[in-house]
Amino acid sequence: MKISRRSTIVIAATTAVVVAGVIVGVAANQHAPAAPRAVATQTPTPTPTPTQAPYATPSAAAVAALPEAKYNAVIPGLVALAAGAGLDPASAVDKIAVDAPLYGSDRTKPVARFAAKNFLGQASVIVPVRTDGSWTLVMTPARQTLPSKNPSAPAQSAGWIRTSLLTRVQTLTRHIVVSVGKQTVSIVDDEGTAVSTFSAGVGAAGTATPTGVMGYMEARYLDPAQNQTVYPIGLTSLHSTAADEPYTGHDGGLIGIHYEAVHSGNISHGCVRLDGPSITALDQLPLGTSVLIQK
Repeated sequence: MKISRRSTIVIAATTAVVVAGVIVGVAANQHAPAAPRAVATQTPTPTPTPTQAPYATPSAAAVAALPEAKYNAVIPGLVALAAGAGLDPASAVDKIAVDAPLYGSDRTKPVARFAAKNFLGQASVIVPVRTDGSWTLVMTPARQTLPSKNPSAPAQSAGWIRTSLLTRVQTLTRHIVVSVGKQTVSIVDDEGTAVSTFSAGVGAAGTATPTGVMGYMEARYLDPAQNQTVYPIGLTSLHSTAADEPYTGHDGGLIGIHYEAVHSGNISHGCVRLDGPSITALDQLPLGTSVLIQK
């Protein structure tokens, strides 16, 4: 077939357009960004949270080797119940069947033992401050440190004990409040009402009775060496914050509530002095009763 000159021009032009389109398409394909590849991702494994090792009960021999948290002991590993901590009066009294290990704040290694029987051979009263699951913080008769070592030495110490070792003895409905400023001792019910109030003698200027603190009635006993043959001494778990031994002897600077013929004013070495009928009234309260000392 014969192709005219015009047809040849049209064909050539058409061919040029097609070739140009192919070239442009190729160029465009060469510069187009490649489609992103799917990248396999792996969820990171979370770092395990450290857990405390399971509690291991110390052997009886290990407990016996611990220092006893008694009235004249100084055990730095105990917990300090600082003045002004705003603690509520304890509401219960517990006991333990055998000597029990006491732990410091970390609850990992025992620092002392709470004896099942006190220095009088009587069952020790255990006063809980708060419970945290399998652990209970209890007040102790010992000191955490001495005023000569630390001007901020607390009047009361505490330690952590296994809750399972405690047996409830009594629920408390009353507590004792000592007002140093007013020089009074009151029996207060659980609604905060003073049932009875007595005039009292308190610490002198150089041997002040500690204030802003809470302890408990640890024991009652007669002591002829201190001329206490009629009215029992009410021994608290509190200690002097003014001196290691405000009174002569080796009593650990204990704060007691006891009888004295002179029982008003700032006159004592830190103890609280009352007359006979007042002591008799306090004796009706169970051991373990909280003692709050205020300014």
